[in-house]
Amino acid sequence: MPELSRCWRPSFPLDVRGVLAPLRRGRGDPCLRHDDGGRTWLTATTPDGPATLVFRVCTDGTVEARAWGDGAAAVLDGLPALLGAADDDTGFVAHHDAVAAARRRLPGLRLTSTGRVWDALVPAVLEQKVTSVEARRSWRELCRWFGAPAPGPAPSGLRVPPTPAAIRSITDWQWHRAGVDLRRRSTLAAAARVAHRLEQAASLRGERGRALLRTVPGIGVWTAAEIAQRAWGDADAVSFGDFHVPSIVGYALLGRPLDDDGMAEVLAPYAPQRQRAVRYLEAAGHTRPRFGPRYPIRDYRAI
Repeated sequence: MPELSRCWRPSFPLDVRGVLAPLRRGRGDPCLRHDDGGRTWLTATTPDGPATLVFRVCTDGTVEARAWGDGAAAVLDGLPALLGAADDDTGFVAHHDAVAAARRRLPGLRLTSTGRVWDALVPAVLEQKVTSVEARRSWRELCRWFGAPAPGPAPSGLRVPPTPAAIRSITDWQWHRAGVDLRRRSTLAAAARVAHRLEQAASLRGERGRALLRTVPGIGVWTAAEIAQRAWGDADAVSFGDFHVPSIVGYALLGRPLDDDGMAEVLAPYAPQRQRAVRYLEAAGHTRPRFGPRYPIRDYRAI
């Protein structure tokens, strides 16, 4: 398979794992992998077709990248934005000590922008109202069963995310086998029917882009924000409705838990870059305290 390549040197400190962390769905993610040789492998669907991208950061700071597949040129063109070059934190002020400390400690943390709505949409919908363990299991199985093998000399097990056509082809019993309930499968099917139009959200950006995503039944404020954070690096798209985020923000900034209204109030001074503040707290390791056992994992396949 033909190989394309490019070199790119960022003009800013680069923290590859920190920038790409929001894209990785667990250690077993079949679409993103960091290998022992310091390389990062990533697959994508593009308008031109599937693609595999691999890159590494050289000692002089240059990023050397190679790509295969019909979408190889597209993923190489998008490499700088993927690694945060399109991110602009002009005007951002750390109003809390925890945010200021995280910003000093993580100078290479920037917001990724994949440019691909669909690839961010599928795992975001899978994560609705279930534990991360359940959602990641479903993501792995859907990619293994309905995603294509990664083009080029990719590591074993690397897969391209399922395309809209592949999602539309999934039968009820296959959804059930993957542990995806009726509500989430209906949302994915509805999104797959208009996937080409939803890609326009990455061009609209901001609230207009998120509003377009919310025209799909089953995609609300939380899901639209999760997609926007990854597809176009939306610095203001806070995941309101999340089980963990309000408590993370509350304990990090105030020493106590918050609900969505309280989080909106405490993050208001950061607008229009509220999500950037949240990302700094997450990347710095702030979590919500655990006061009891984990929620049990439901296995829809056993029902």
